[in-house]
Amino acid sequence: MEDRVKLIREQGANDLVWLLEHPPLYTAGTSANARDLLNPAFPVYQTGRGGQYTYHGPGQRIAYVMLDLQKRGSDLRRYICDLEQWIIEALKEFHVKGERRSGRVGIWITTKNNEAKIAAVGVRVRKWVTYHGVSINVNPDLSHYNGIVPCGIKDYGVTSLQALGVKIQMAALDEALQQSWNRIFA
Repeated sequence: MEDRVKLIREQGANDLVWLLEHPPLYTAGTSANARDLLNPAFPVYQTGRGGQYTYHGPGQRIAYVMLDLQKRGSDLRRYICDLEQWIIEALKEFHVKGERRSGRVGIWITTKNNEAKIAAVGVRVRKWVTYHGVSINVNPDLSHYNGIVPCGIKDYGVTSLQALGVKIQMAALDEALQQSWNRIFA
């Protein structure tokens, strides 16, 4: 990813989005607090992205986004907002209402009892080129989040499309992400 960021910045390579799944692991962003690593049942990787601890694993779509923000107005806040809107628009394809919450990065779902996070955002920018990105819970094992305080937020849980009763294949989410990408970033 860092090699691609360098190519974009130094040689004008095309922007790129990688869609992938990781094996079970935890990542620690630059704001991670050691107290939030409760039971490291999986490998823990230090990353240069913003944010705190998060889980990545099977059933979760990871999108690493490498964009030249200088071509888009050099506005980091707008970029984060656009990433969130990208996810919100994709979730609409499955009749799921994803929402932003003041003071909390990511996408949230109102549940019967509370709220739960369905997608996380953690980015880094170097010389106005973005990397890292977002994760969206399709059908991961949600118990894997028990080893951390996800994103440092104790008062709310995490959810997935499957937990909401939406059973889709990863390819369907990928298609929705591509379509909403074209509306938001094209």
